[in-house]
Amino acid sequence: MMPLDSLRVNLIQTFSLPDAAVEWLLMLFQAIQVFDDVADDDPVNRDDLDTAIWNTLVAMPQNPFFITNWQHLLPLVASSFLKWKASDEAERSGRANEKSFMWRAGYYEIILMVISLCHGPRYAIDHAEAALNLYGENYQDYLKEFRNA
Repeated sequence: MMPLDSLRVNLIQTFSLPDAAVEWLLMLFQAIQVFDDVADDDPVNRDDLDTAIWNTLVAMPQNPFFITNWQHLLPLVASSFLKWKASDEAERSGRANEKSFMWRAGYYEIILMVISLCHGPRYAIDHAEAALNLYGENYQDYLKEFRNA
């Protein structure tokens, strides 16, 4: 199963998120992946790039879940970008380590906030570990990216 498909299944089945919240999270995930590939000079399929551009400029801002909750979501998106940028700088300068690895996982904090917004803090507390465990990359694979570069 592709990462996006697996993520969709978890957001729906494990966390019972409403459709608009799931779609916003999936659009964000896809855009992050494309932007990271562009930053790393990895090949990007033109359809994926077009989708990321459309979603970030048009579809995500029009999403009903986002419209209702943007005040909570935008600060986390900003923080996630800043942490990704710090990670990217550490990686490019040869200083990738345990901390820079975790800085890349800000997206999963956004998922946790979405869970809280949809189901309340008690539910989010009870499901926090499961939400954060959605992060599929492991530290050893992360390090291999830089040893083989």
